[in-house]
Amino acid sequence: MQLPRRFLPSIAALRALEALDRLGSASAVAEELCLTQGAVSRQLQSLETQLGVTLVQRDRKKLQLTAEAATYAQEVRQALHQITQSTLRVQMAPMAGSLNLAILPAFGMRWLMPRLPEFARRHPDVTINMTTRLESFSFTTEPFDAAIHFGDAKWPGTGSLLLKHEHLIPVCSPELVEIGRYLPAKQIIEMPLLHIQTRPNAWRDWCEMQGVSTLPEDLGGTIYDQFSTITQAALHGLGVALMPDYLVEQEIATGRLTALQPQPSEANGAYYLVWPQSKSRDPALQSFRTWLEGQAQPEDPLPR
Repeated sequence: MQLPRRFLPSIAALRALEALDRLGSASAVAEELCLTQGAVSRQLQSLETQLGVTLVQRDRKKLQLTAEAATYAQEVRQALHQITQSTLRVQMAPMAGSLNLAILPAFGMRWLMPRLPEFARRHPDVTINMTTRLESFSFTTEPFDAAIHFGDAKWPGTGSLLLKHEHLIPVCSPELVEIGRYLPAKQIIEMPLLHIQTRPNAWRDWCEMQGVSTLPEDLGGTIYDQFSTITQAALHGLGVALMPDYLVEQEIATGRLTALQPQPSEANGAYYLVWPQSKSRDPALQSFRTWLEGQAQPEDPLPR
């Protein structure tokens, strides 16, 4: 379907609009785009004429976007970023193909990275570009072909492959509890608790699985944004962290952390590879997905 021209503004005009929203002045936009201020002004005027709306408020030669134009500029920024990423992908691997993958930092570092050398040996013609994402996002607004996702497989408009169930175990420094001493859940939750920001209900869910039904409204404790930082907090004796077992197995084995339960407990969520249905036949994604099927064994030990 061919769209009317007024819905397809020039890239140059859109770049000027996006830069003005980000930089705040015509002089800064002109410097970044290697244009004169007059040329920047003309680009914006041309865009206003094409769209038939006012985008810029002009006051004593100062240019400022309207509220509607600022929102438009933010959406344009995402589109320009996606165009840039797609162009880079075509330039870097025009024949073999590449895969833009969103990963969770801890899972990517400790589970995926040790396995990737094998994929590289089997598929040297495929380039994998990885970017970390902790928060939820939409494939329609982000330039990703696939993502490593934790939770369930209910991501609208996507296909999924189960990679690994998660098993959680409470750990702390041996300075707080001696190695080999196990504590009941009711006693553990009375200790200082360390919480991970992306899973605010992890401790409550774990307590329910342990049969602890009565919990205070506020469990208390400190909050961390990533597993790497919460691990450091536990190592330094700041409290008890509820950790995926694969992230702390080395620390437990070397005595840097002590496990407060004899066995980890399976969590509600799991790790999945997810991809938009529109990308299902992408050759690079198919190669990666087929290879991952052989790695998707929840109890498979990590390579050493």
